[in-house]
Amino acid sequence: MTMLQLIKQRFLQLILVVWGVGTLTFVLMRTLPGDMAYRIAASRYGQDNVDSVAAELVRQELGLDASWWQSYVGWLTDLLQFNLGNSLVSGLPVIETVQHQLGHSILLALTSVALASALAILFGVLSAFRQGVLDHSFLWLSTLIRSMPVFVIGLMLILLFAVLWPILPVAGFGTWQHLILPTLALALSLAAVSNRVVRNNTLKVIHTPFYQFAKLKGLSPSQVFIRHGIRNISVPVIAFIGIQLVTVIEGIVMIESLFSWPGIGHGLAHAIFARDIPVIQGCALMMGILFVLLNTGVDLLCHWIDPRGAKS
Repeated sequence: MTMLQLIKQRFLQLILVVWGVGTLTFVLMRTLPGDMAYRIAASRYGQDNVDSVAAELVRQELGLDASWWQSYVGWLTDLLQFNLGNSLVSGLPVIETVQHQLGHSILLALTSVALASALAILFGVLSAFRQGVLDHSFLWLSTLIRSMPVFVIGLMLILLFAVLWPILPVAGFGTWQHLILPTLALALSLAAVSNRVVRNNTLKVIHTPFYQFAKLKGLSPSQVFIRHGIRNISVPVIAFIGIQLVTVIEGIVMIESLFSWPGIGHGLAHAIFARDIPVIQGCALMMGILFVLLNTGVDLLCHWIDPRGAKS
């Protein structure tokens, strides 16, 4: 498969993801219990200032008494025109809200994946070359971290670096210090598995005949690893990181809510409580698009490192 064919395939996948995520979100929001008009009115005017009259006015204003198929056709028509609609609570265009949140989510995702990759490579390679106590220690540590949900890791970091040692901010956005704890929480969860993949692939490569022959030619261990090890190890590791992108998207929702990071996940959680369907659909669509784009980047990187695998 050529790089152009890969891009075309991913573009088709992007279209299907946008339609599928949007439709699923529409159906799930319509099946939630409770009065949608009342929840929207409560988000607009406050829980103590809402009664049945206010809820009925909101219902008539937003056309919430329309049939589901009319609402779905209207949403699909707007989507084909690249219009995500307006928020039912604030009245602001959804695209403006989502664009602001998407930048923060991309920043968190990229820094987390970069840190997780660095940690995985460091500990994975050390485990492969230092079999014994060090390898077993990293195995137990990886198992322990992976057994904990990402929000538990985040809570432990908060207790350690914000309560016990108050050296880092817990919530919000504004300085680079605010990025440290959410990035570290998500990166530790990802690296807990990735480092074992690096370790296993490193062991396979260093025991291959071509690697052993390179050592016999008189190259130093570092020269052999740089020239013949890194490239062969990197392809399966990068492919596995692509698989883990699902965990990244899932973790972003929990981590952003935990640390009040102003991203897509945080906005999605607030929109669900407010029953703000256009914002929910916009956030879900952006998260689906982000997943496809990150996967496309991983595939293109693997194609660039080893074009032979793309032709098979």
